[in-house]
Amino acid sequence: MKIFGREPAVLLSLIAVLVKLVAAFGVDVSGEQQAVINAVAAAAVGVTLAVMASDGVGAALLGFVQAAIALAVGFGLDWSAEKQAVVLSVASAVVAMWDRTQVTAPVSAKASVTHLVVGD
Repeated sequence: MKIFGREPAVLLSLIAVLVKLVAAFGVDVSGEQQAVINAVAAAAVGVTLAVMASDGVGAALLGFVQAAIALAVGFGLDWSAEKQAVVLSVASAVVAMWDRTQVTAPVSAKASVTHLVVGD
């Protein structure tokens, strides 16, 4: 699924980097404020994907995990970027294992076959 023609993870990464850029160049944004901004962005993407998918429980759950980690780090959880990435990777893998069997394509495979050629 794509939002504005982009993968959701790319959008979240862009938002996180932009927040850090703004904070690095003089706008007074605390770590907690950055965490809240990133949590809200992650939750919004999760909700958007839940609406776009026929069964968006997995997307919403992943958005929640991302938001929870961002908030926890913003409020003092001392995890390195590597630990956060591992937790998000595990959550993604678990959701993907379940989601793969739950999400349906907007167009069926039969509808996408327009013409079948049978040999002589």
